[in-house]
Amino acid sequence: MNDKILIVDDEREIADLVEVYLQNENYMVYKFYDAANALACVERESLSLAILDVMLPDMSGLTLCQKIRENHLFPIIMLTAKVEDIDKITGLTLGADDYITKPFNPLELVARVKTQLRRYTRYNTSNAAPTESHEYDFAGLYICQDSHKCTLYGKELLLTPIEFNILWYLCEHRCKVVSSEELFEAVWGEKYLDNNNTVMAHIARLREKMHEPSRKPKFVKTVWGVGYTIE
Repeated sequence: MNDKILIVDDEREIADLVEVYLQNENYMVYKFYDAANALACVERESLSLAILDVMLPDMSGLTLCQKIRENHLFPIIMLTAKVEDIDKITGLTLGADDYITKPFNPLELVARVKTQLRRYTRYNTSNAAPTESHEYDFAGLYICQDSHKCTLYGKELLLTPIEFNILWYLCEHRCKVVSSEELFEAVWGEKYLDNNNTVMAHIARLREKMHEPSRKPKFVKTVWGVGYTIE
């Protein structure tokens, strides 16, 4: 079955262009120019990925992203005309998996879509042959790589694939300080660039889901100037 992709952008020329490129890759596309109809589609269809513009006529794309994240974990890519880091960090903190700044090359967007779908597919694969269990269970935190399940004090954490992989990598290297560069290249599989705030934004989102205070977290701790650790 073809992957179903949601496009939400009130700039019709951009939405139409992205639709053509995605359809050429045999994706099933649901295109809307406002948030209200997009939200209805999210609840009606079993989507694989969403591409959301930040500026929409009836609701901020960031708010739309947040609403989708209340019940769904499929990847979200934000489109933004703003280049300020704070806008990118806000989107990632609210649950987006990636962002791309306008104007953009449609082929680059298609490549990012494929990357996110590969990660999401690996995260949700449940038909693989049974393997040796890999899990960590300490201080009330339980995380299992085989089932991709994570609980905190017995309550399941609804983590995106990237959030899960960040937490897993930190648990795998427990008591070691992991730099932002190492964490980014291990989780995203891409070369880390200077002034990349992606890791920081996802750590903040992860702490929020774990109800961790940013100043004195119990689990994911910041070692200033070095990186992150789980003790």
